[in-house]
Amino acid sequence: MHPPVADVTRRITARSAPTRAAYLARMQAARAAAGERTLRGGMSCTNLAHAFAAEPANAKLKLHALKAPNIGIVSAYNDMLSAHQPLARFPDLIKQAAQDAGATAQFAGGVPAMCDGVTQGQAGMELSLFSRDVIALSTAIALSHNVFDAVLCLGVCDKIVPGLLIGALQFGHLPAIFVPAGPMTTGLSNDEKAKIRQLHAEGKLDRAALLEAEGRAYHGAGTCTFYGTANSNQLLMEVMGLHLPGAAFVTPNTPLRDALTKAAAQRAAALTHLGPDYLPLCEVVTEKSIVNAIVGLLATGGSTNHTIHLIAIARAAGIAIDWDDFDRLSAAVPLLARVYPNGSADVNHFHAAGGCGFVIRELIGAGLLHADARTVMGGTLESQTREPYLDNGALRWRDAPAMSGDAAVVRPASDPFSADGGLRVLTGNLGRAVIKVSAVKPEHRVVEAPARVFHDQDAVLAAFKRGELERDLVAVVTYQGPRANGMPELHKLTPALGSLQDRGFKVALVTDGRMSGASGKVPAAIHVSPECLAGGPLARVRDGDLIRLDANAGTLEAQVDAGTWAARTVEAPSMERNRFGVGRELFEAARAHATAAEEGAMTFGDTLFANQKVAVGVAA
Repeated sequence: MHPPVADVTRRITARSAPTRAAYLARMQAARAAAGERTLRGGMSCTNLAHAFAAEPANAKLKLHALKAPNIGIVSAYNDMLSAHQPLARFPDLIKQAAQDAGATAQFAGGVPAMCDGVTQGQAGMELSLFSRDVIALSTAIALSHNVFDAVLCLGVCDKIVPGLLIGALQFGHLPAIFVPAGPMTTGLSNDEKAKIRQLHAEGKLDRAALLEAEGRAYHGAGTCTFYGTANSNQLLMEVMGLHLPGAAFVTPNTPLRDALTKAAAQRAAALTHLGPDYLPLCEVVTEKSIVNAIVGLLATGGSTNHTIHLIAIARAAGIAIDWDDFDRLSAAVPLLARVYPNGSADVNHFHAAGGCGFVIRELIGAGLLHADARTVMGGTLESQTREPYLDNGALRWRDAPAMSGDAAVVRPASDPFSADGGLRVLTGNLGRAVIKVSAVKPEHRVVEAPARVFHDQDAVLAAFKRGELERDLVAVVTYQGPRANGMPELHKLTPALGSLQDRGFKVALVTDGRMSGASGKVPAAIHVSPECLAGGPLARVRDGDLIRLDANAGTLEAQVDAGTWAARTVEAPSMERNRFGVGRELFEAARAHATAAEEGAMTFGDTLFANQKVAVGVAA
């Protein structure tokens, strides 16, 4: 192993020892309760009769016999989201495949799936981050019937895959496989889309022209094709060994996509405790696979949202990670892919140029991934270096391409786009933050300029339209953390701030909120912790304060006299308007109990880590 990767893994393992041991003990106890029977075999006759009352006769016979494995399907299907609309067909495919394998499958439950693309810049975005935990809770409810011997999790987008995984990990004694829907085919190029958005922000294109362009970009079934959080999820499931190899970026409603979905069902049936190849989820998600996920994210320039989600996922498995782990790994992991917003290509181009299999093999070869990590294929991570294809209708796998199909999109570890992963931790008198610089040009990575303070993104855009931001500035957007208003993404600011940067001004964003996985052109210190509403020092910033963001040195400072800084009092703005409308009333408890961004912004509080408090930013 590359020494920094080995060192970070050692630190995480030592730091996590008490909570990981407690988690594994709970999973072992759940497994032992089943004995040699199917899990439903321990139920009363009344319970069991309810569980299969509506099943067709052939499935009812198998469920009644208590011998064949039963697969629970948890799905994020809805037909408003392009990424999840294809999932409508999956349960029937899965049930038939399970029957062919001598098993049964039941639709255990649905989970909510909201689209950040629809809610971006809208009030509903204030529920987005918390939807992850609602999905985790919904997954737990679906599986709590305790009649399943394996789980298939159907989902793709931003909070959905992390939520499904957090929920499934509470049933980590069961095998689990994640089943994606795949990306939509390529539409309007990402560069053209970004250009049109910026022209609209500048008032040079009307709404009709913008909508026409957006309709050409988002035009059919499947995941949006840029490399944001949704597609970062898919890469992570590949590198964590939770997908069948190469499943991430096969387009929807194709024979290969259907074959992969059927194969996932049959593989899940083969992994249950009823057979010799038992492989529970708790043995796939380990300290090593979590490190592999961080490395994969960094090597491909993935979404900053995973500096929150991966922490929450790890904690659900009893594993403690923090931003310093990301920072140390980023310094050692080269950038092997340029996919929008880190380049002009989309994920279809990335897939065609070599995709996940190529990148994973390169990282293994460079000693940057734990090659001995388990995968749902039953072997080690080497299995994920293959890609699927159909041979006369039969699903087969072959080695991923030995060479990149396009060196402008994906490169070998010996010739990376950059020597590091482009994710940095910033520290200073404003707190701790993360910044993604893989899409930020080197000349924009250090910004020192006067602050202009705003309490919401609409105020930023209003000032931009009034022409008040035509200068060097650091836009400081406060009270955007999880406890304030649910930590919405502020992607709506990207066109306006990008326009200012293009005019030659030095521009940066500093906020305790989030940015979209599709952002990156403008330097942005995000997830500032502690958040303003929790007493974070970012709330002390005033208009005109000189702010220095130095992504190279890893610092974030208000250049204010120490005495003046300490003497400042903070008066929080009214958050009343963020409490009501679009269901926000129901999330008061979630906001009140949300942990800090570096603790996963979890509404479960310390429940998953009851035996140990993890100090933020303190290495083992």
